Amino acid sequence: MAEIVQQRVEDRIPELEQLERVGLFTKKEVRSMLKRATSLEYKLHRLVINKEDFIGYIQYEINVLELITKRRLAIGYQFKREEIEYTIIQRINNIFRRATNKWKDDVQLWLSHVAFCKKWSTKAQLSKVFSSMLAIHPDKPALWIMAAKSEMEDRNSSESARQLFLRALRFHPDSKKVYQEYFRMELLHAEKLRNQQKALEQAEMNPMEYEFSPEIMSGKLAEIVYRDATEKIQGVDFIITLLNIAAIFDFAKDLQSSILQDLQSKHTDDSVTWDFMAKRELNVPGAGKKLTTSKQASDIVRGEERCCLVYEEGIKSLNTEAMWTCYASFCLERFKRKTNVKELKKTRQEKLLSVLQLAHDASHLKEDYYKNWLQVLVSSGNTEGAARVAMAATQRYSQSVAVWSQSLQTLIQLGSGDVSRLFQEALTHVNPKESLPLWLLQVDWSMSSHCPEETEALFQKGLVSPVAVVSMEMKESYLIWSYKTGGYKKVRKTFRSLHESPPFSKAMFSTMIQIEKEQETPKMSNLRDYYERALREFGSTDEVLWLDYIKEEIGPNGQPENSGKIHWRAMKMLEGESVERFTTLYTLLQTGHA
Repeated sequence: MAEIVQQRVEDRIPELEQLERVGLFTKKEVRSMLKRATSLEYKLHRLVINKEDFIGYIQYEINVLELITKRRLAIGYQFKREEIEYTIIQRINNIFRRATNKWKDDVQLWLSHVAFCKKWSTKAQLSKVFSSMLAIHPDKPALWIMAAKSEMEDRNSSESARQLFLRALRFHPDSKKVYQEYFRMELLHAEKLRNQQKALEQAEMNPMEYEFSPEIMSGKLAEIVYRDATEKIQGVDFIITLLNIAAIFDFAKDLQSSILQDLQSKHTDDSVTWDFMAKRELNVPGAGKKLTTSKQASDIVRGEERCCLVYEEGIKSLNTEAMWTCYASFCLERFKRKTNVKELKKTRQEKLLSVLQLAHDASHLKEDYYKNWLQVLVSSGNTEGAARVAMAATQRYSQSVAVWSQSLQTLIQLGSGDVSRLFQEALTHVNPKESLPLWLLQVDWSMSSHCPEETEALFQKGLVSPVAVVSMEMKESYLIWSYKTGGYKKVRKTFRSLHESPPFSKAMFSTMIQIEKEQETPKMSNLRDYYERALREFGSTDEVLWLDYIKEEIGPNGQPENSGKIHWRAMKMLEGESVERFTTLYTLLQTGHA
């Protein structure tokens, strides 16, 4: 081992001598570098080596390279690069190679080597790194794409990039991303050839002396890729992504037209096709910007009308929920756009309401859109329409808690007289296990609009619910309401009526603890009762509850001598990781950090 290390250290002596000779480093710095390099080399030759030692060595050498670059700029010396930088770069590449041979599965290590080669312009080495990496990791499409892009962008070799994509497709014949990037690469290659030809013509040179295939420059290779891709991968979304890529290139109009024809002839049974074709009609200047003039608004209106005609044509041949959803989503998105033109805002609102009504009549309106429908109607002051839609929504989605909640909130806001009956109807239709939001909404409504006796009766009904989460939530809300309406005596009475009727929640006891502590003279006996009852239910898993109990006892109203007993009980009762967490929290409390 020592001989190998000594040889590697001696190999760098000429480079260090050059650094000293040209004045980039002092003699003392060279000695320090030699000593540091020796130490790093020994780490790489131990019996048990680790990745961090290799990474540390590489980072040290990169730091040296960057320091040399800065000092060259400082003294204006730009010679002897082959004897200095190139030697260091070669050594770093060798260290990377040794590391990746040892830890072949570490993709991040390979990518670090790639990044180094790109930064320090070692293009020949970069191809070798990609080749070795892909031999180990052929199952990762992203690495194939990265390698092909590197050949195209860094080495300006479209043929090498093409070969990499073809190899990638042998491993990943169904990869959408590989096909998309291969398609893009062929278009970029065609664009590059067209630019080269144009440059030659501008320089008044004869482009016929060079090989410029008209088929390649018109995007025929990209079209072949498109045909192959769509044969192997089905789906309108994939075709649209290829069309969007082709749309970036002005010379590929024929290819775009061909893809569009495929969409219109082969995929009219998919709502995504109609959605895409409709939105293509919205191609006017200023689209997406805040509109301020009537002329701009009229242009937008005409574009949106063309879109709507396409959607309506699609609905004639594809009357499905997905198709109506695309149409409603488009109208809603346009309605939400900001504009200072009142006529445009009104037109968009009318169109949205019309489409939502038509979708509802066709029984194809998704439940999410009823909320938007109600919001638009309420904000526009159409209370009668909002009430009608709210009732229709609950009939269409009678088992949806979200629809019932939104509809009931709307009816409460409008002051409807049927709210009480509808709450009862809602609870009979929805799954009891999901009914908590309806109970909470009903309680809030009752507290704000009914007499205390009716609210009390509602709480009593909720307390006996067979659904545990409803019963527990009702108990907590009942305590808070009792305290607000009847004060301390009433909440104590309410608690006594509840504390022997499971199920219990920690929040119920925490509420009573907080109420007791808010009193002018809290009673420690009551606090102990609440804590003891809570610990009876949750003491085996809740270490914070035990700690809070101890804090109460060592507080001004407690008896500090009880804290030891509580600690002993906690250690016996807590289970699993709760014991360790409690011990940590208790130690922090004793040392004054909690």
